[in-house]
Amino acid sequence: TMPDCRLLIVDDHGMIREGLRALLANAPGIVVVGEAQDGHEAIALCRSLQPDVVLMDLKMPLLDGVSALTLICRRWPKILIIALTSDVSEHHAALALEAGAVGYVLKRSRRDDLLQAITQVRAGKIFIDAGLDASQVIALRNSGETASGITLTERERQVLKLVAEGSRNRDVAEILCISLKTVETHRLNVMKKLDAHNAADMTQWAYRLGLLGEGQ
Repeated sequence: TMPDCRLLIVDDHGMIREGLRALLANAPGIVVVGEAQDGHEAIALCRSLQPDVVLMDLKMPLLDGVSALTLICRRWPKILIIALTSDVSEHHAALALEAGAVGYVLKRSRRDDLLQAITQVRAGKIFIDAGLDASQVIALRNSGETASGITLTERERQVLKLVAEGSRNRDVAEILCISLKTVETHRLNVMKKLDAHNAADMTQWAYRLGLLGEGQ
């Protein structure tokens, strides 16, 4: 008999966390051990609680779900993460799976679907919500059209990391001993490749690509 599943709920909306806790309150074999409202808090609770399964919202402030689950899977590979999101997108599902998630459940789904997802991932299987084309999700994940398919030069990675750490263009130029114009060119190239529109987007990508540690 499999021991009770120790579950961590991660979502930036308190009402959703409360709803999920109530939804799972009487579910056999499931114990909700904690709640987190952003990616940083999720990482801290994974360290202290060591849950079996994490229900992870993907769109959160401070540190988004994909970035958080990337770090969690790298540090604690035994923790199983199910992305729980309203985003009906095969591409985003593939990105979540490539980052380390083993399940992708839509928030509009039924309680039974969520319970099935938890049971299935604990059995070592991948769960993809019926609202998505599972074959397309897997094909996208295997095609390299997600985070691993993005190719940055070593200099571009250095610039991305420094910008994500809060450095201004002039600071980056001084640190790397290159001209300000060169920094601006690298930054524009990085933003174009990542489809990033500002420093916050670049920071999220730096996490996803493993350029930043959890303390950043």
